Amino acid sequence: MRSNIILIGMPGAGKSTCGVLAAKLLLKNFFDTDLLIQNLEGKSLQAIINEKGTDYFQSAEEKAILSLDINGTVIATGGSVVYSEKAMEHLKSLGKIIYLHLDYETMKRRIRNLSTRGLVLRKGSTLKDMYDERLPLYEKYAEKIIICDGNTVEETAEKILEASSEN
Repeated sequence: MRSNIILIGMPGAGKSTCGVLAAKLLLKNFFDTDLLIQNLEGKSLQAIINEKGTDYFQSAEEKAILSLDINGTVIATGGSVVYSEKAMEHLKSLGKIIYLHLDYETMKRRIRNLSTRGLVLRKGSTLKDMYDERLPLYEKYAEKIIICDGNTVEETAEKILEASSEN
């Protein structure tokens, strides 16, 4: 039963912010996997990355995603979830995967708290490197793509609503 809507996309795309509003429009629950990871680990995403590294973080993220067993929910995922094929296959079994797309400049403009946000950036990688690395992965897993550049939160939520009912 694939009754969930799963939002994937770059940091700053609005997965959490627009996801809450979309859940209200869709009469669904809302769930943020970043909050699940923080709860399971007992610390912020950035603290996990700083203290244990990106490999540990990605393993914790995969474990958290694989533990999900929910229905009737809009699920906002962390931007790095697409690095785990297992996690993405599990999410696909739970619902429709919608990719909230941003161009690089929009993403860069929206991300203000780079040092505290909990971004999975490989050592020596730039934000642009991360963007270029993840873009094909988001496209690979997306069942529907929503262009979010220039949208308000409400416009993106409406597009999520429309995309959720399309085949």
